[in-house]
Amino acid sequence: MRPILPLLSTALLAACITGPAWPDSRDAKLIEQVEEKAELSNSLSDQIWEWAEVGYQEEKSSGLLQQTLKVEGFDVEAGVAGIPTAFVAEYGTGGPVIAILAEFDALPGINQTASPDREERDGMGAGHACGHNLFAAGSTTAAIAIKDWLEETGTPGRIRLYGTPAEEGGSGKVYMVRAGLFDDVDIALHWHAGDRNSAAARTTLANRSAKFRFHGLSAHAAGAPEKGRSALDGVEAFNMMANMMREHVPQESRIHYVITSGGAAPNVVPDFAEVFYYVRHPSADGVEAIWTRLEDAARGAALGTGTTVDWEIIHGNNPLLVNETLAKMMDAKLREVGGVTYDDEEKAFAEAIYATLTTPSLPIGSEAEIQPYEVTLGYGSTDVGDVSYAVPTVGLNTATWVPGTPAHSWQAVAASGTSIGHKGTQVASKTLTLAAIELFTNPDLREAAREEFDEKRGPDYQYRSLLGDRDPPLDYRK
Repeated sequence: MRPILPLLSTALLAACITGPAWPDSRDAKLIEQVEEKAELSNSLSDQIWEWAEVGYQEEKSSGLLQQTLKVEGFDVEAGVAGIPTAFVAEYGTGGPVIAILAEFDALPGINQTASPDREERDGMGAGHACGHNLFAAGSTTAAIAIKDWLEETGTPGRIRLYGTPAEEGGSGKVYMVRAGLFDDVDIALHWHAGDRNSAAARTTLANRSAKFRFHGLSAHAAGAPEKGRSALDGVEAFNMMANMMREHVPQESRIHYVITSGGAAPNVVPDFAEVFYYVRHPSADGVEAIWTRLEDAARGAALGTGTTVDWEIIHGNNPLLVNETLAKMMDAKLREVGGVTYDDEEKAFAEAIYATLTTPSLPIGSEAEIQPYEVTLGYGSTDVGDVSYAVPTVGLNTATWVPGTPAHSWQAVAASGTSIGHKGTQVASKTLTLAAIELFTNPDLREAAREEFDEKRGPDYQYRSLLGDRDPPLDYRK
């Protein structure tokens, strides 16, 4: 079941915690123009949801977005930063330059139909459990609406949409930052699917990942075990030491892993095994301090099991640099737009999903609210962090999922393929459009955002990525 229902204009009247803000005449017209593009947005998100392409393999999803933008009059440059599925689409002349980010990769290992019951899709190895199909569609239709406004008003400036692949563990944006693609941007905007509407100034954890590969000697596990050296033993010893290390890292840190290769048959001593690790901490320096200890643990595990080990850093992200000047503006625009209103069919879907959640943090009904503004730490990570150190950056979350739904879950996949996801996407698209027009027409706001940005980075800031100088890992999902 994939209900595709029209966005109700009454969503603009949805309640918010601090009370609704009524849009002025300009913003009301812009909201109406975005609503007229709802069918396009729904179509884009549904098609990308169906394809569910993983990082650096999003050929069809990227191609669809590029073609859509070309038809709308954008100049599109494909294959930027050495990444076949990355692109930049631009419309307008002169300045300022306002950027909008668009993600479109799916997550491997989880898939789901657009149903409130657990039901996997046959033949699918991935699913949009982080709602990047919605992210792509909402950003694209916002960019088109802004383009229309620039054209109608003759306002100087450029709207630029960045097609950014492989956010999930591939750090696509980091390579785009490294390539200097944001050097002339004034402000960057982004959004994300979620279980709530919020433009809080929420930072993220820095992170780094690597695949640790252990090499041993194969032998008959019963007939000649003394002649073998198990690479899997190396992985398991490494994991044991990493798990003990968790007790002795800062409270906000995160360490997690999956064994991606552990052998093929119990009676063969495996001569190769691989484990994929993530390390997170609020600061880049904190990640690197923990990482040094993790590498030592890998060496110790290899020494103790008679194996050897090497590793390949796959990705690394800086934490998101909060810009409160922009965040407060985005919060105000979100309150103008309001939240999401469910119809009866959507409410029934939401109630069925809600019954499957473990200790949901928000009740059904909160999708119509805007959460309070605050400055807070989020425990996820994103390559938007590197963008935020290159240019003043601001984002928001909208209720594209049933309240209380965690990201990277089958429940998130399900809602991302329904009209619930569509409605939350419309909230994001409208808010991004209002924010961009405010930035085009308010030089004082742009200047204040830049001053805060420069102050927080500091006078001696030099950009450094957490993935080093490696090339994009185009095959990391293969």
